[in-house]
Order: sequence, then structure tokens, then C-alpha cells
Amino acid sequence: MFNPFEKIAQKFSPITVYALVGESGTGKSFRSKLLAAEHGITTIIDDGLLIQDEKIIAGHSAKREKTYMGAVRAALFDDKEHRDDIAKVLKKSRIKKILILGTSEKMVSKIAMRLQLPQPTKIIHIEDIATREDIDKARKSRQVEGKHVIPVPSIEVKKNYPQIFSNSMHDFFSKKLFFKNKNKKSGKMLEKSIVQPEFSKKGRVEISEAALTQMVMHCVAECDPEVKIKKILIKTNNRGYKLIITIDVPFGTQLTGKIHKLQQFIIDKIETFTGILIEEVSIIIDKITKTDAIKKSN
Repeated sequence: MFNPFEKIAQKFSPITVYALVGESGTGKSFRSKLLAAEHGITTIIDDGLLIQDEKIIAGHSAKREKTYMGAVRAALFDDKEHRDDIAKVLKKSRIKKILILGTSEKMVSKIAMRLQLPQPTKIIHIEDIATREDIDKARKSRQVEGKHVIPVPSIEVKKNYPQIFSNSMHDFFSKKLFFKNKNKKSGKMLEKSIVQPEFSKKGRVEISEAALTQMVMHCVAECDPEVKIKKILIKTNNRGYKLIITIDVPFGTQLTGKIHKLQQFIIDKIETFTGILIEEVSIIIDKITKTDAIKKSN
């Protein structure tokens, strides 16, 4: 029987969020168009842009930033005005499905949170929809030729970002190959708009391990001066940074609460200050030290 309230419920149902995750330069932006079409998604968030039906409807591209760190901040919607602009358009658009692109699950989760969206219900990794050969080819194009892609037609990029537009190319994708599904035999011709970001013209700026170590030391001293750092190990990849910190803590410390607070404090401070992603902060307690009061009593 027809339920008149069913359509109303559907109209106001929450947005379903999908995520496409992969390291920088592995072909996410280009392949997002076919992935979105396969799942009936009309809206994509990629590198600071809100794209709907192959048109840029809000935001500004991270690829227009003059520094690499500025590009990271833009992609993560670090600026309040930037993310509020996107969130406002999302609320008015009555979007049912949206695809967020990011270099890690943490990144897409953070973007969803900042744009007041639900957390992704389906996360697809680039390895699920691209062969190793395709990923290596995309990486080479990024590293050697400095090519970046914006997933909208070239006419749209020329209109909004003529300063960074390079050229456009067309590739034919077999859905059978792309989705590894024998029932998908048709294909689709896709256009990719190639740009040269402002920051790539000047070279990439990275944070050295020494500078990051100093930041961690300042964070720990600010959060809890009684905690003594013994060792800091930094691991990095295209998704972000992992920190392993060995410390001594005074006797009587409520370990669970203090350590969780310290972990979050380090993550928040460094991400806010630099724009980089801290994937993980692991803390190893080496010793429980005596407090001054205990030493005096002895």
C-alpha cells in the first residue's frame, strides 16, 4: 500500500557518505567520476572543492594555493570560512549521496566532521578499483611530470582556475576491467582536466623530523610539565605522520586519562599549527618516577 509519509521520509533522509581513499598521486580524482556514476553519486568533495554534476558549486581548490602546506590546509577545510561555505551549500542542496576523496581514512573522517556530514558508511580504497599498473602510471605522472587532476570538464577548470590549467585528456574505461565485474561489459569515455598547482611550481615544502620533534617536545611541556620525554620516533608516508613517544611519568599519575589527554593534545596542536595529518600517536611509558614529595619523605 502507498504510504504518503514514505516520500517525505526519503526527502529528509540524511546524506549517505562514501569515501575514496588512496595515497597522493594514485589516480583518485580521475577515477572518482566513474566510481560516483556507478553508485549514483552526483556530488564529490575533492581538494577543497564541492563538485556537483561535474560543476564546481562551492569551495576553492587546494591546487590554487601557493604553498604545499597551504594546499594541505585547504584540502582539510582548515579555514572556518571555507568549511562554513561548503556546509551551507550542502544543507541547501538536499544531496542524498556524496563521495569524499582523501589520502587516508582519518582524512576523510576529518573532512566529514568539519563539513557537518555523517561519517562514511562505505570506504573504497584505490586498490579496489585500479590495477597496480594503473596506480604506478599515475604516480609516475605526478612525480615526474607534476600532473594533477581536477574531476570536472576542462571548460569548468578554465572558467574557475585559468592560472593553473594545463590541458585535458580523454581515456576510455571498460567497466568490466574497472570494477572487476564480469556483468559490466560497457565502458565510458572520461575527460581529465590536468592542472599544474601553484605550490608545485616552487617545489614542495616539508617539515623535517627535527622540527616535528621540537613541536612534540613543546606540546608535552605545555600539556604536562611533569612528563619527561625519553625518545621520539617519527614515521612518515603519503598519508601522514606516526609518532612513537617514550616517556617517564611521576608516581600517582592517573595513567589512562593523562595519556589520552596528552595524545589528543599533541594531535590537535600539531595539526592546527602545520596542517599536516598525524595518523597516530603511540606513547610508551618507560618508567614511573618518584615525585618530589616522595623523595623528601624518604
